Amino acid sequence: MRTYVLKKEQSIPISLDQAWDFFSSPLNLAKITPSDMNFVVTSDYTAETKMYPGMIITYKISPLLGIKMDWMTEITHVDEKKYFVDEQRFGPYALWHHQHHFKAIDGGVHMTDLLHYAIPFGAIGRFANTVFVKGKVEQIFDYRTKVIEEMFGKL
Repeated sequence: MRTYVLKKEQSIPISLDQAWDFFSSPLNLAKITPSDMNFVVTSDYTAETKMYPGMIITYKISPLLGIKMDWMTEITHVDEKKYFVDEQRFGPYALWHHQHHFKAIDGGVHMTDLLHYAIPFGAIGRFANTVFVKGKVEQIFDYRTKVIEEMFGKL
């Protein structure tokens, strides 16, 4: 199984406390996901719910061609105000391991997303990644960068 890596970095002019408060709330993920994915958190959480190790989050998504899918991730690691990791438990990928890192810097916070993912179906999956999955994943993270900058500003 071939594993792919995507790394995105962004600095925003808010405090580490503000960044952690926003990004550690599962419901805020929908706010930074492209609308064409029809992303809906189906877990019974409120805006005050914060991530913790072992937390299961369920979603409905339409990643390709408007086809609706169920997706489940688990928050496997949390070091408050430093990082958290979500891993797919059920969904479209053979592997999804997404690290979210936060570091206080002069004037704000530097965030790093490090994603390792794999596509099922062997050679067909590798072809699908080359043709459209890699581009779609990059588009999602580029969209997040843009929306986060619109919400919080840019350093």
